[in-house]
Amino acid sequence: MATKKDTGISNTITLPEGITATLNEAVLTMKGPAGENSRDYFNPLVQLAQKDNSIIVSSRSVKRKFTRVLNTIKAHINNQIIGATDGFTYELKICSGHFPMTVKKEGSEVVVTNFLGEKIPRRAIILPGVDLEIKGEDITVKSSEIENAGQTAANIEKATFIKKRDRRTFQDGCYITSKPSDKK
Repeated sequence: MATKKDTGISNTITLPEGITATLNEAVLTMKGPAGENSRDYFNPLVQLAQKDNSIIVSSRSVKRKFTRVLNTIKAHINNQIIGATDGFTYELKICSGHFPMTVKKEGSEVVVTNFLGEKIPRRAIILPGVDLEIKGEDITVKSSEIENAGQTAANIEKATFIKKRDRRTFQDGCYITSKPSDKK
């Protein structure tokens, strides 16, 4: 709920059951059934406070510059809550029509071998806190932090990017088929 004051604006975000939040200076950490995530919200335009089971985001002015930052931080906190309760899942599909490529997880990397008949394997970095599962032609990327899950999925898709070939004919690669925003 937003309340306008003479000197600023304040928003209160109520935490759902099962979620615990700790605010240490400007670092907000959320813990829930799907995992834990933390983020630094240091910004001179906005202040964070914690009261009981809620987070209060406030600014000293109602000018557009302040409200933009306030609303952005509020959206990030909501993403943290969703990540701690349900997590974020990206699904990718492996398409290999011309060459039988192999996709496997090795440590903190995804290795794609024999992509378009290339001798050198292509690699994609898996960011920390991301669970990656490869079953047949499907890759599932899960994390409680939306940035890490999305960047890992993008790294895998980018590793199989095709240049100097007609993409309508050579549709080989790994492609994102489902994002968390698709499931709302």
